Amino acid sequence: MILVLDFGGQYNQLIARRVRENNVYCEVHTALDIEKIRSFKPEGIILTGGPQSVYKEDSLLPPIEIFNLGIPILGICYGAQAMAKILGGEVNPASVSEYGKTEVEIVGASKLFANVEKKSVAWMSHTDRIFSAPEGFIVTASTKNCPIAAMEDGTKNFYAVQFHPEVVHTIEGMKIFSNFVDICGCKRDWKMSSFVVDTIAKLKKKIGGGKVLCALSGGVDSSVAAVLLSKAVGKNLTCVFVDHGLLRKNEAAEVEAVFKNFDLNFIKIDAGERFLNKLRGVIEPERKRKIIGEEFIRVFEEVSKKIGAVDYLVQGTIYPDVIESGLGKSAVIKSHHNVGGLPDFVDFKEIVEPLRLLFKDEVREAGRELGLPENLVNRQPFPGPGLGIRIIGEVTAEKVKIVQDADAIYREEIFKAGIKNLSQYFAALTNMRSVGVMGDGRTYDYAIALRAVLTSDFMTAEAAQISWEVLNVVANRIVNEVKGVNRVLYDCTSKPPATIEFE
Repeated sequence: MILVLDFGGQYNQLIARRVRENNVYCEVHTALDIEKIRSFKPEGIILTGGPQSVYKEDSLLPPIEIFNLGIPILGICYGAQAMAKILGGEVNPASVSEYGKTEVEIVGASKLFANVEKKSVAWMSHTDRIFSAPEGFIVTASTKNCPIAAMEDGTKNFYAVQFHPEVVHTIEGMKIFSNFVDICGCKRDWKMSSFVVDTIAKLKKKIGGGKVLCALSGGVDSSVAAVLLSKAVGKNLTCVFVDHGLLRKNEAAEVEAVFKNFDLNFIKIDAGERFLNKLRGVIEPERKRKIIGEEFIRVFEEVSKKIGAVDYLVQGTIYPDVIESGLGKSAVIKSHHNVGGLPDFVDFKEIVEPLRLLFKDEVREAGRELGLPENLVNRQPFPGPGLGIRIIGEVTAEKVKIVQDADAIYREEIFKAGIKNLSQYFAALTNMRSVGVMGDGRTYDYAIALRAVLTSDFMTAEAAQISWEVLNVVANRIVNEVKGVNRVLYDCTSKPPATIEFE
């Protein structure tokens, strides 16, 4: 395995993803001491980016002892600067910061850059830079404003890059990770089938004869988590599906129909009125997420008391949920209801998250390994807080119906048009009301925003270019069939700077 030491950057989970794409197991950990690092017995270590400056007193740095382990180390952005500082180089604020796509030129022979184009585009995001390399290092790449864009000590297998090879905008990024995997001597034999077998074994050992309650939404993440637990603990698992009144149109009935065909203890709870009452008057997005997260937990606690002595609560948390909710010193982008949205007190022995270190496409692959049907594995992603975060401002029953109806029309027309390459698409209700005209009369109604994205990992995404013909049909149907809407907008923003969901 390769160990990733996390210093709080927003792209850090992508590093693990790129390593796994080379069929090498990888874990991400923050602030480990040297003994813990040794216990992993890694073939290599990657130091990630982060928002700090290495020359400040409170900056988090890797333990100096890692450079005596005799294994390859790759520093990325902040990680490169940390390597430089610890080993005797100089890091200072740059006179010109670099953000976004930048041309990088390879200027020296390097195993890390084997078969990499001499000039290519890479993604930069830094305000500090390395001004002098440590003794024994040579400069291997540069940019117009960053003379030391990469450096290495090939004898000791220490490598550092100022840019981010993990993001898709770095054209040669995958070659760089593949080269590092080769430098580490990894066998490239880790596959999703290994993860499934190992996870079931670990769950059996951890839970034993304990009772387990699984929070089942019907989405791919919680469904895969439920089947994993079912294979590990059998009838000691109870799956609870909470209809919080914020689901897509007809979704509660569809989920119930699907899971009644599985050999699971399945319980459906109707709690729509309860959640709407809790959300009355609330407009701030983070507060909405936390209210929904806490109310989910309270429902699960009540169910566990009825079925008796439940030890573990299982959630389908995946890695993007964790990183966006704030991992280590990472920024909180949005609190996911099953991570940062959890209340301080949870009346369970432990929360179990078997998918916590997987990305969305890896979860789908695990689902296939477990024998889940393709229509469930490829189900459209849907956030736990549901339409509560697709309604800007206060959530009311009237607004829920508006967005349900608009979203149903959008999904129906996408299906009719045979568009199958979209990673995620949905309708959201803005808090904007505007003047319109219908039947020669004035209206003052809401605007619906349509969103569709293309992504492989849901950490970065591009807005999909849906044909105008399809969008025109969707817009006409929504304004004619959905009461309270007189305007339809299409969101053309990528992630970043936007997120995929609206709140």
